[in-house]
Order: sequence, then structure tokens, then C-alpha cells
Amino acid sequence: MVLPLETIHRGASNICPDCKTKLKMEVLHNENMVYYVGTQCKCGPYSRETEYFNTREQATDALKNGTGLR
Repeated sequence: MVLPLETIHRGASNICPDCKTKLKMEVLHNENMVYYVGTQCKCGPYSRETEYFNTREQATDALKNGTGLR
């Protein structure tokens, strides 16, 4: 479950409060090599905007189509 203002899609700011970087949704992956749409800034990973996907292509499709946003 995602709470209001927890993700950019749900109304959170798209500016990191610490480094002031404008956050842009992109395809990222984690140490388990699963892919997701999220944001990162100079501080590091900032938000995860989707569920996890097994392939980069699935995450890219979600980013392009706006599907799977939390």
C-alpha cells in the first residue's frame, strides 16, 4: 500500500529536500537485479514509483505507458 505523498505519482515533491536535485522518473535496478521505475538524486536512490519487474523491458514499458505506478 502506498500512502498519499509517498511517491511522486501520489503527490510527493519532485525536488530532493536535501540536495535540491529535480527528480526524474527512470528505469533503475537494485542489488537483486530486479528493475523498477524510480528516482535518484545526488544523495542516492530517492523513490520507487512502481512494483518490481523481472526485465528492463517490462520496467521501460511501465515508464513509457505510466502503468504500474504506485
